[in-house]
Amino acid sequence: MAIPSLIRSIDGDNATVECFGIERVVSLMLMPEPVAVGDYVIVQAGSFAMEKVAFEDALEALDYLGRVIAAGDQPDEGA
Repeated sequence: MAIPSLIRSIDGDNATVECFGIERVVSLMLMPEPVAVGDYVIVQAGSFAMEKVAFEDALEALDYLGRVIAAGDQPDEGA
């Protein structure tokens, strides 16, 4: 699943991105457009940023995924 990740810093062709509190370094070599700190990107193919995501779309996706994760942490009421 492609989850939007926030660019926290850029060092050459690499960026440190954060998603749900977890940071990792990804390559920007395959990005078709320039990105900057504060942009959201989709990370695929291991550790390659592949696509820039609009801020509003990224927040909407992260909100939805956060609710899905939280619902998965709840006990099953039918059990």
